[in-house]
Amino acid sequence: MSGTQVKVLVPGNHLMVGLLGQRDEFLRLVEDAFVSARIVVRGNEITIDGEDAERVRQLFEELVTEVEQGHGLDAAHVHRTIDMLKDDLKPSEVLRDEVVRGQSGKPVRPKTAGQKRYVDAIGREVVTFGIGPAGTGKSYLAVARAVQALQAKEVSRIILTRPAVEAGERLGFLPGDLMAKVDPYLRPLYDALYDLLEPEGLQRLLDRGAVEVAPLAFMRGRTLNSSFIILDEAQNTTPEQMKMFLTRIGFGSKAVVTGDVTQIDVPGGRSGLVGLEDVLTGIEGVGFVYLTKRDVVRHRIVADIVSAYERADASRRLHHQPGGTGAEPELGKDGR
Repeated sequence: MSGTQVKVLVPGNHLMVGLLGQRDEFLRLVEDAFVSARIVVRGNEITIDGEDAERVRQLFEELVTEVEQGHGLDAAHVHRTIDMLKDDLKPSEVLRDEVVRGQSGKPVRPKTAGQKRYVDAIGREVVTFGIGPAGTGKSYLAVARAVQALQAKEVSRIILTRPAVEAGERLGFLPGDLMAKVDPYLRPLYDALYDLLEPEGLQRLLDRGAVEVAPLAFMRGRTLNSSFIILDEAQNTTPEQMKMFLTRIGFGSKAVVTGDVTQIDVPGGRSGLVGLEDVLTGIEGVGFVYLTKRDVVRHRIVADIVSAYERADASRRLHHQPGGTGAEPELGKDGR
């Protein structure tokens, strides 16, 4: 172990429980993440030595700042902060960007390095693709950016669209008007809007057309100017639908396309999202951001489930027979 030794002086014993967690839960998370570091706590002084001493010092200083500002820590947040420091990023800089304030006044901010890249790309590019697993904030952050752009009068309307795969884009048999027909498919985007806007304010925006919802099939033939357009669940578009959508973008508009290529339900499996980066490489104003399980901000079990599926997919690819039909190998009587 290296002889490097550093100290962190916490400004007040009253902050220690919030910093270390009940029964030192957060301290154990740090010890498990940096096994080469030895951490000793005496009163409000933390002494660290070992190869990762400097990085652990930075971690505690970041967490101390948050606790001082009254932000309660939890295990998921500590995990995310550890991940950012392991990537040589400063969490306070990553988390400083405020996208918009929700109806409760609570700011919406990126919570991971990947989310920060995603939010920055939306601000910088004309068309941003956010690709990643469930729980990474793809749709929510896109809606937050859309609300911010509308409030800042950067655009005159928000358009939400999504392929209605389960209904084969033929929604006529569903009861009600167009809004009622597409409502089940756009519910996740509605939920984000209701979280960010007062219900009465959202209804006024809907009534005057400043917020519009439409199934992807109804976008054909339109030119969308001065609009913030969000295409959700884009992995369930066909290549033809994706081309149709991307060629709807008009002057003064911005588009965000979100999707998870591990959850393709489009009939025939021909997803318009798969391989699209190769097609669009070199086009100015187009950006791709890939989020991973490290960007999951739901319950930590969601990240664990994503990891389990990734391992299962990797195992299937490993056992795939070269030159075969693509079918899984049959199991023998002994299970192998």
